Amino acid sequence: MKRDKTVSFEFVESVPAQLREDTVYVSIRYATAVHRCFCGCGNEVVTPLSPTDWAVTFDGESISLDPSVGSWSLPCQSHYWIERSTVKWAPRWSKERIRVARAADSTAKARYYQDAPRGGVGSSKHSSNELLHNSGERLWSRFSRLWRKKDR
Repeated sequence: MKRDKTVSFEFVESVPAQLREDTVYVSIRYATAVHRCFCGCGNEVVTPLSPTDWAVTFDGESISLDPSVGSWSLPCQSHYWIERSTVKWAPRWSKERIRVARAADSTAKARYYQDAPRGGVGSSKHSSNELLHNSGERLWSRFSRLWRKKDR
């Protein structure tokens, strides 16, 4: 497994045309975080920020991105967490696990937006993380994610 590494971050209005290595760009206006894949392949990784995608947490000194980033569409298929501005590498997933995760995400999005009141955004009774409960995710990861949701 690769070594954890510290990354920098910038809050920007728009993502710059040239992305610096090891930097996460966060645009609140466009509800998006973008960075070059931390494996070194150079591919751009875009993580939309929404109740059914990713969330950025800023603690005044560092950022965290939740849930993990799985670059399943890239040749590298990197998988990592960004916690307190540190990239923490996660184990590779099998094609089957990726398929199950994508299906769970699609189901969670559909439920979330189906439950949304007219003209607004609702909340799903079952998040993609809950649907993935039996996919082998570590208990502590689930607990910490649920704890963070409680504070929102």
